[in-house]
Amino acid sequence: MLRSVQLKLNPSMLEQHASGVDEYDMHRRICAGDMMAFEVFYKLYYPRLFRFISRVTHQPDAVEELIQETLLVVWEKPDRFNFESKMSTWVFGIAYHKALKWMSRDARNSRDVDVDDLVEMVSDPAVDLAQRYENEDWLSCALAILPADQRAVMELTFYHGLPYQEIAKILDCPENTIKTRMFHARKKLQVFAQTQES
Repeated sequence: MLRSVQLKLNPSMLEQHASGVDEYDMHRRICAGDMMAFEVFYKLYYPRLFRFISRVTHQPDAVEELIQETLLVVWEKPDRFNFESKMSTWVFGIAYHKALKWMSRDARNSRDVDVDDLVEMVSDPAVDLAQRYENEDWLSCALAILPADQRAVMELTFYHGLPYQEIAKILDCPENTIKTRMFHARKKLQVFAQTQES
């Protein structure tokens, strides 16, 4: 397994990271065995994967391991990326399948419900800080009642801003399935919200 990469980026690499990185150039360099390019890639994707895997699995003890396994594929098998999608689609797809496998293996996927759109409230700058924390806590509880496939759709839609077409590639299912999962998630979120009010 990939050990946690010690990120020792020089200032010029950090500037490049901050100003926007060409992921396809990084991929080309990773294919050539460039560890510095992989470190930048790792730093770029780690927080995104952390949030995504945390929300899909709801198992904090699995997150680090799944991030490492995901990024190990990027390092060891970069040639599996076929340029038919965005780089992020490929990486999130790996993470999603690793998370599903982990949950299946450890029989952690026993919940079944749905969720949707309070994310706008969470990200609304007009909402004061205390209200935002309360909304985030509420949303976390609401998302927790969803099965992994619906949580993944919610996470990729609202937190990563991906369109249904990209999400369908990541989750390896038809776009209509993504729409159906979102529909059910919204319905369950409404039910959850009503039960919280009473």
